[in-house]
Amino acid sequence: MPRRRLAWLAIAAVGLALLWWLSPVLTPFLVGAVLAYALHPAVEALAARRVPRVLAVLAVETAFILALLALLLLMVPILAKELPLLREQIPLLAERANQTLVPWLRSHGIPVALDTASVKAFVLKYLDANLEDWLATALSSARIGGSIVLAIIGNAVLMPVVLYYLLMDWPKIVARVEGLVPPRLRPATADFLGECDAVLGQYLRGQLLVMALLAVGYSIGLALFGFDLAVPLGVFTGLAGFIPYLGFGLGLVLALLAGLLQFGAAYALVAVAVVFGIGQVLESFVLTPRLVGERIGLNPLTVIFALLAFGHLLGFVGVLVALPLSAVAAVAIGRLRRAYLASPLFLGR
Repeated sequence: MPRRRLAWLAIAAVGLALLWWLSPVLTPFLVGAVLAYALHPAVEALAARRVPRVLAVLAVETAFILALLALLLLMVPILAKELPLLREQIPLLAERANQTLVPWLRSHGIPVALDTASVKAFVLKYLDANLEDWLATALSSARIGGSIVLAIIGNAVLMPVVLYYLLMDWPKIVARVEGLVPPRLRPATADFLGECDAVLGQYLRGQLLVMALLAVGYSIGLALFGFDLAVPLGVFTGLAGFIPYLGFGLGLVLALLAGLLQFGAAYALVAVAVVFGIGQVLESFVLTPRLVGERIGLNPLTVIFALLAFGHLLGFVGVLVALPLSAVAAVAIGRLRRAYLASPLFLGR
C-alpha cells in the first residue's frame, strides 16, 4: 500500500511539473477544453437528432464565436459615444477641480497643483487623434511588444481549432480518460465525476440565466434614468458578469463614466448607485441562490480567494475558470470531510 501511494504521488508530481513547465503554451488548450466541456451537450443534442457531427460542431462553435463577437461589439457604441464627450469634458472637469478641489486639499495641508494646460494637451493628443494616428500608434506598439501581439494573435487563431477537434472527438477523449483509471477505482471515480458534472452543469445553466436576467434588468434600470447608452451598458454588464466582480466592476465604471458625461456628477452617482445597488442585491440574495443554487457551496471570501489564486497562477484564463474549478474542489473537499467524520481518527476508535 505505501508503495502504491508513493507511485500515485510520483505521477501527480510529474504531472504538476509538466503543467508548470508547459504553462506558457497551455492557454489555448486549457480554454479550448473548458469551452468544449461547456458546449459539448449542445453538440450531443444535435447529433442525437441525426445531424452530422461535423455540422453540429460547426454550428455550435460558430454560434459561440458570434455571441462572443457580439459581446465585444457592445463596446463600440459606448466608446463612440463617450470618447468625443471625454474630449470636451475632461479639460472643463480639470479646470473645475483646479478651482474647487485644489484649494480644499491645500486647506487640509495637502499641497496639490493641477496643470490644466498639460491635461488639455494630453486630451487633444490622444482623444482627438484621427484613424491614421490611432493606426500608427497601434503599429508602433505592436513593434515594441511584438512577441506579446503575436502570442495573442496565435492564441486567438489556435483556440477555435483546438475547440473544433475537442468537440469532434469528445466521446473518444472521455472514453480514453476513463480507460486510464484502474478498474478497482472506476466506480468511485465515476461517482465523483458524476457529482462534479452535476454541480458544474447546475452552475453553467444557472449562471447563463442569471446573466440574461441581469442584462435585461440593468438595461431597463439605466433606461428609466434616461441613459442614452442604457441597452449596450446593461447588456454588457449583465453578460460580463460571467467573470465575477471584474465584469460587474467594469460595467459599473463604464456606466458611471457615461452618466458623468451625460448628466453631471450628482445625478450620475445617484442613478448608478440605485441601479447597480439593486442589481447586486437581487443577484446576491435572489437570483444566484435560486438559479445557481447553494450546492456549489462557495461563500464570497472563497470566491475572492479563488479568483486571486487562479488569476495569479494562470492569468486572465485563471479568472475565467476559477469558479468552475473551485466547484470541483468543493466537491472533493466535501467528500474528504465526510470521510474524515466517519473515520476512526475522528471517532476515536
